Amino acid sequence: MSYETIKSEVADRVATITLNRPNNMNSFNPLMCDELLDAFNKADEDDNVRAVIVTGAGKAFCAGSDLSGDPFDYSKTNIFAHRDTGGQVSLRIYDMKKPVIGAINGAAVGVGITMTLPMDIRVISEKAKIGFVFASRGIINEGCSGWFLPRLVGAGKAVEWVATGRIISGAEVLESGLATYMTPVEEVYAKALVIAREIVNNTAPVSVALARQLMWKMLGEPHPMASHKIESMTLQWIGTSQDAMEGVKSFLEKREPNYKMKPSAEMPPYYPWWEAKGFPKML
Repeated sequence: MSYETIKSEVADRVATITLNRPNNMNSFNPLMCDELLDAFNKADEDDNVRAVIVTGAGKAFCAGSDLSGDPFDYSKTNIFAHRDTGGQVSLRIYDMKKPVIGAINGAAVGVGITMTLPMDIRVISEKAKIGFVFASRGIINEGCSGWFLPRLVGAGKAVEWVATGRIISGAEVLESGLATYMTPVEEVYAKALVIAREIVNNTAPVSVALARQLMWKMLGEPHPMASHKIESMTLQWIGTSQDAMEGVKSFLEKREPNYKMKPSAEMPPYYPWWEAKGFPKML
C-alpha cells in the first residue's frame, strides 16, 4: 500500500511512521486513519521491527482533525454503527506487540494528542503546544481518551484539560507525567531513537511484547490477583523457552544475547488472554 498522508520506513529494526501533511500541519483525515492502521499492522507483524516511533513532518506533530469540508457530517451513519476514526487508531496501538514512542515535535491538538495516549513513551518538544480542545469546538473528546487520559494523569487533571480546552505547555505536560521526556525541538526524534535503540539492543522481542500487554491489560482489573495469575502463567511458559535459556547463558558468558523467538509466531498458546472487544451494535 502506497501512502499519501504518512511515510513509513524501517531502519536498524526501528519503524518510523511520519504524519506527512506538513502544509496542513499534519491534520488528521479518514485517509490518514486508514494509512496509520495499515502501517501499524505491518510493523506489528514484521519481526524485523522491534520498536515504532511516530512523529510529524515539518513544524507540527498533528494539528487535529482536518476541518476543511464538513468533518462532522455523520448524517449518513447510524448512531449505533458509527466508529470514531481516532479511536480506531488508538485501539490498534493499544494492542501492539511492539513498543510505540511518540516523538511529538510540535503542536499536538485534538486527535493529534489523543492518538498518542496509548503510546508507551512520549517525547515532547519544549515548544510543543498540547490541547484537548474538543469542547471549544462544540464536540467531545475522542480517540478513547476517556479511558486513557485519566489513567495517565488522574481524573482531576484530565477533566480540567478537557473542560477548559486550553492550550497546555510542554512543561505542564511533562510535570503531569503525560510526557516522559522534554527536549529542544531539534532533539525530539533523536531522543526517541535513543530509547528505541535501547529496546532493540538490550531486550528479547517476545519478552517485550508480553511485558507491554501484561501492564496495559491490567489497568482495568480490580485486584492484583489478576496480574499475579497471568504473570505466573507467563513466567512458567517463557521460563522454559530458548530466549530465557539464551538470556541466562549470555549473562554467565558475559556476551551479548542472541534472541531468536519471533512475536509474529511464537507467543504463548493462551495469547491473547483478554477477551476481544467488538464494536457493539447497540449501546
